[in-house]
Amino acid sequence: MPQIEQILVVDDDREMCAAISEALARSGYGVETAHNGEDALSRLENGSFSLVVSDVKMPRMDGLELLEKIKASSPEMPVILVTAYGKEAETMEKVKHRADDYLLKPFSAEELESSIKKQLKEKEETTKQKPVPMPNPAHGASKDREIITNDSKMLEVLDILKRTAASKASVLIQGESGTGKELIARYIHNKSDRADGPFVAVNCAALPEALLESELFGHEKGAFTGAISRKIGKFEMADGGTILLDEITEMQVELQAKLLRVIQEKEVDRVGGGAAIPIDVRVVATTNLDAQKAIADDKFREDLYFRLNVIPILVPPLRERPDDVTLLSKYFMLKFSNESGKTVTGISAKTEELLRKLKWRGNVRELENVMERAVLLCRDDIIEQEDLFLTSTSPETKETKDESIFDSTLEEMERKMILGTLEKVEDNRTKAAEILGISIRTLRNKLNIYKEVEPR
Repeated sequence: MPQIEQILVVDDDREMCAAISEALARSGYGVETAHNGEDALSRLENGSFSLVVSDVKMPRMDGLELLEKIKASSPEMPVILVTAYGKEAETMEKVKHRADDYLLKPFSAEELESSIKKQLKEKEETTKQKPVPMPNPAHGASKDREIITNDSKMLEVLDILKRTAASKASVLIQGESGTGKELIARYIHNKSDRADGPFVAVNCAALPEALLESELFGHEKGAFTGAISRKIGKFEMADGGTILLDEITEMQVELQAKLLRVIQEKEVDRVGGGAAIPIDVRVVATTNLDAQKAIADDKFREDLYFRLNVIPILVPPLRERPDDVTLLSKYFMLKFSNESGKTVTGISAKTEELLRKLKWRGNVRELENVMERAVLLCRDDIIEQEDLFLTSTSPETKETKDESIFDSTLEEMERKMILGTLEKVEDNRTKAAEILGISIRTLRNKLNIYKEVEPR
């Protein structure tokens, strides 16, 4: 007996939801309904569905945001969007480019069934080519990348952010490099009532001190040498939205005082300007340093700390989240398998165990890089330990201590990685350069150097 395809119908209009459900049931499909995006995500997490049909216009979470979250956890899940926005060009462009298919209201039952059959057929063909299960991310996604976690501490962080998302309170996110602080900042913005407003990120460590004030607050024409025209600062650009001040503790202390005034007064003075400009901006700041120590070292103003730390967020490092190591490893495995056109379907038990033991000094960012390399180097469909080709990360075990990067010079580690990669890809220089992230010319030059220093 053929299996009945289960369809999830999502629409806050209960009459429309019922009408679509009845039409699909008459055609022999199993149907469940949800009347908002959050309910839909919960049903998808706990049930088994072949396809989703969702309206675009819904309160709190519209169909486009629901689509993004579904694709983040289950990219193979077909989603058909139903919309009445045929005359609104911007919305329609988003629908066309993101949804697997779309239907303009009003539409017939035949049109809906035709679209569903087409998407289910394409899904079946894709599944035959790539039978790879997607790890299920817990609790939401950002517009760019999803937050994937099963860790209790991280889930507590996300719960705090959800409960405070609607406020204007400043947020200070502390955590090591690579833990996803900017991702969390975008999550805050996307969960707030400012989600439709701008999200503006400023890396306080990357900009020279002389330019940071102008970058943040803007300047008027002629304010200083080289100011040939008016410049709108990041705070003005973020008006009505959120500004991310990344690595806030790297900002010059004198500029921190001006920043404090902007946050307190909710207005900004352009460099060389005469009148204050009112702004409505939520401030989210991040740092990979211990803020209290930075205050003690006179690198961070205590009054600014208190102003920013209304909602304190501490992101735990990956080494304290072993369950997330496994979850993220599988997620990245599938991501890079799909991107590279390879069929990597799993990670061996020994490799998973090794991954959980590693120190992960670079946290999630480092794990992502390791898994990308592992997928590219993997010769079969299962990732083994040798495919990880570890250099800068070592497990906290005596057996592998001698392989740590700190026991070799940078040149030695670079040489080992290049030659090892070439051996893995059977001396295919083009492929090796792609895996290493360098040009063919750079690879050739490195190999020439190694030949020159080899004993004759």
